[in-house]
Amino acid sequence: MAGLPRVTAIILAYGAEPWLNESVTAVLKSSNIDVDVVVVDNGCTSDAVASVQGLAGVTVVRPQENTGYAGGCMIGAAEATGDFLAFVNSDAIVSPQALAALVDVAAEPGVGLAMGSIRLADQPDVMNTAGNPIHIGGLSWAGGMGRPASEFAVRRHVPVGSGCCFVIRREVWEQVGGFAPEYFAYHEDTDLCLRLWQRGLTVEYVPDAPVLHRYEFSRNPMKFYLLERNRLVLLLTNFQARTLVLLLPVLALTEAAMLAAATAGGWLRPKLRGWAWLWRHRAWIRQRRREIQRARTVSDRELAPLFTARFDPANVEAPAGVGVYNAMVEAWWRLVRGLLPGNL
Repeated sequence: MAGLPRVTAIILAYGAEPWLNESVTAVLKSSNIDVDVVVVDNGCTSDAVASVQGLAGVTVVRPQENTGYAGGCMIGAAEATGDFLAFVNSDAIVSPQALAALVDVAAEPGVGLAMGSIRLADQPDVMNTAGNPIHIGGLSWAGGMGRPASEFAVRRHVPVGSGCCFVIRREVWEQVGGFAPEYFAYHEDTDLCLRLWQRGLTVEYVPDAPVLHRYEFSRNPMKFYLLERNRLVLLLTNFQARTLVLLLPVLALTEAAMLAAATAGGWLRPKLRGWAWLWRHRAWIRQRRREIQRARTVSDRELAPLFTARFDPANVEAPAGVGVYNAMVEAWWRLVRGLLPGNL
């Protein structure tokens, strides 16, 4: 379609994938863009991938192994032909105008990434996320979860754009290096958005791009392992050295809290496995830290407004003692925020 923005949507398939066909079909029906879809088969166990493989505009890529969300997105993006990349979860259904609205925003100078208005599929007027907060301890969660979509009717900057559905210019994706495959899954979107902010680019929430998401917070040990491991990777590579020193009491308190939660929740072994992974990959972490810090143009002091010192997710039950934790962390943040490094 001549004259329309060219968009490649990347959708990953893993497991049964009961909604893949609906997700792909919705993308292909998008209005006001010239769109194609790359489906990355990361280990689909049903005929879902076969059901979309013959559709016009669909390319299927099959890695030799499950490369995770981060690795799968990198593989899919490498096959893209569009000037814009759209990343859409296989259980997310975009509205006909959503991707075009995201492209319009992502095309603006100074914008790094544009995320959709992610709604709960069974409650389309209720938010799944309107952008994710970043806690100074590295935690992140679905912002606005369970609140009316009418409360999020205005476009705004957000700390993190949800990986459920976002659009980014391909040139920006390539400039920042996309996702790090080592993340495998979880926090790769947080890492990407932080790196965009560090380069002076914004992350935008777009209310005119509704997306229905069949959201479910799983509680398997593998998820907790990846969440905790990657939270620490995020901190160790993205924060400036002085910031890490200033936040040591918060980071130690958060580690103690997560150890207690892991012990009580029965996932202590995965938590300890995460520490072991960090030690084995310490050379990669040092190298990645050097690359991220070398590329940034915006200091942690300038980025401080992006962060929160209050842990209050609506998508998970807050652990016992969270009130005391919040009081201590908020007090420390008030004390040290003005001491964050302002120079690069």
